[in-house]
Amino acid sequence: MFDLVIVGGGPIGLETAILAKRAGLHYLVLEKGCLVESIRRYPTYMTFFTSSERLEIGGHPLVTATDKPTRKEALDYYRKVVHNESLNVRTYTEVTKVCRKEPVFEVVTRSSGGEAGSVLARRVALATGYFDNPKLLGVPGEERANVSHYYTEAHPFYGRNVTIIGAGSSAADAALDLFRSGANVTIVHRGSGFRHSLKYWIRPNLENRVREGSIRVHFQTVVREITAKEVVVEREGRTLQIPTDQTFALTGYFASPKLLVAPGALYDPDTFAAELTENFETTVPGLYLVGSAGYGSRTSDVFIENGLVHAARAMEHLARRFEEPSVGHEADLAR
Repeated sequence: MFDLVIVGGGPIGLETAILAKRAGLHYLVLEKGCLVESIRRYPTYMTFFTSSERLEIGGHPLVTATDKPTRKEALDYYRKVVHNESLNVRTYTEVTKVCRKEPVFEVVTRSSGGEAGSVLARRVALATGYFDNPKLLGVPGEERANVSHYYTEAHPFYGRNVTIIGAGSSAADAALDLFRSGANVTIVHRGSGFRHSLKYWIRPNLENRVREGSIRVHFQTVVREITAKEVVVEREGRTLQIPTDQTFALTGYFASPKLLVAPGALYDPDTFAAELTENFETTVPGLYLVGSAGYGSRTSDVFIENGLVHAARAMEHLARRFEEPSVGHEADLAR
């Protein structure tokens, strides 16, 4: 029996664990992949858009070579924090269901080897983020091996035709990286221009490459199919075939509400955003959502830095409940 089970071993989940440990709670972190799995899946040579102090957890300084940390620096940092704090983290353990079994929760798990299990907890905090759930195009060929919703690095695509679907900052970064490494880059976007959220320091470089013809762009264009060698699109009623060896569908991600279904937590059926109190507790007492986990498709509302605020507020509320004299009794837990 744990006081708290934290689902998700990203920066927000780890911050929650540090706060739980300092509050004297018996806790466990369950992570589907490795530590900070989402950051591990970021582009290999990525540099964060934010400064290092905004990524820090537990008061541990993140020392970087420049003002903005790289992916590798972040991975090294979070790994060392977990080690130095001796956090109780169980990696490669997927949570498949959270059940409310009065007066506690049962957290059902599956290991990477397929073994089923479960743990009991008085409280549960979901810090699962959104990076595991890409917004699918829903077109034929999306499942092909040469189609990915995650950009890695440019080197393998030197001299190759690469199509990027999307027009946000991630798509723009990938396009520029591929262009600099000698790929033939085409961007396809259903909108009329690059997204308004495109980082201000990226936009001029990208627009200049488009203007000079180094990167091709098809706006107001909808993808209809992806084949082994082409991306078939439609624009103004005309069908076009774009020669393609590799497609990166960088169309965004969303926080899945699947773990909210069994316990009965309420969420918006359109946006998947959960109903949360000011302390980030769901409509099910004792079940908390911190970071972007509770925001469904509204992923631009939450970043690591303000997700850390969610964790602090939720843990303050949760720890206060445990300080109540009867919190260990079943009658109180069922309340």
